Amino acid sequence: MSLLATARERRPRAISAPGGPVPSFEQLFFEHAPFVWRALRRLGVHEADAEDVCQEVFMIVHRRLASFERRSSVQTWIYGICIRVAADYRKRAHRRRESARAELPDQEAHEDQHGALEDREARALLDACVQTLDDDKRAVFVLFELEELPMTEVAEAVGCPLQTAYARLYAARRVVEAALRRATAGRRMP
Repeated sequence: MSLLATARERRPRAISAPGGPVPSFEQLFFEHAPFVWRALRRLGVHEADAEDVCQEVFMIVHRRLASFERRSSVQTWIYGICIRVAADYRKRAHRRRESARAELPDQEAHEDQHGALEDREARALLDACVQTLDDDKRAVFVLFELEELPMTEVAEAVGCPLQTAYARLYAARRVVEAALRRATAGRRMP
């Protein structure tokens, strides 16, 4: 089992507040790895590359942990790193196109397969709509709407004034809603 999979199984403890003590690197990893993985996926990192890019984020966290100034929460600081690493990832010309799996999918039938399929399709549709946003709007939308961070932390993480973050959020909502309407219009039966 990978370290990221182990981190996904653990429940995160309280997020470090600004000015509070900085947890150890190991604690940071286990508390924030699932958040980083989700954030990277929603910031345009292909699923096959998400663990590698997540590792890049934590390598930067490890290098910079001693210089973390505690002016923001640890999660906000880490998300700022995610934004920059995901932007670098998207600029790279050598993205992998295959989707390799280490293990075969489970063959067991779940009780509510229809509901699970609908949930998976809804997440895929939302992710596709989020990918239509430009980087600035996507970062704000993901942090506020999907990760449910307070807008003050969102603005700090993306490095913009609070009102600009709200403006990006409202613009992102309009784009996502329009994309959802277009995507679902073709699925309706007459």
